[in-house]
Amino acid sequence: MSKETALIGAWIVALTSSLSVLYIGEVLGQAPCNLCWFQRAFMFPLAVVLGLGLWWQDDRVGRYGIALALGGAAVALWHMSLYTGILPEPIQPCTATGPSCTGDNQLFFGIPIPLLALFAFGLIAYLSFLSLKEPRT
Repeated sequence: MSKETALIGAWIVALTSSLSVLYIGEVLGQAPCNLCWFQRAFMFPLAVVLGLGLWWQDDRVGRYGIALALGGAAVALWHMSLYTGILPEPIQPCTATGPSCTGDNQLFFGIPIPLLALFAFGLIAYLSFLSLKEPRT
């Protein structure tokens, strides 16, 4: 896989993920929980940064993709651990008056949103890493 193909792939995943959560929130009317907001804070800039890196043909933009994707993956992993019950409820950041971090509102097509986010961040980090690798000679 070429560097540019890997970077295009990472950008497509970030853009698709960003548009998907906007669809879930704005069209479906599902309010995001606190951890979803933090994940969005990592995903939205990925779409912009990777897109600009492609536009400006910056071969090193993948390092920013890796950093943002790993930060977002850490939040998504924490969210998924709460969702599955691995982490106890007392450390749950969602309030009783807001959207639940672990309720049925965290499903999209039957798949937990935190799992989808974790997969997307992992894929973006991997593709961003590939975009930085030097080709073998």
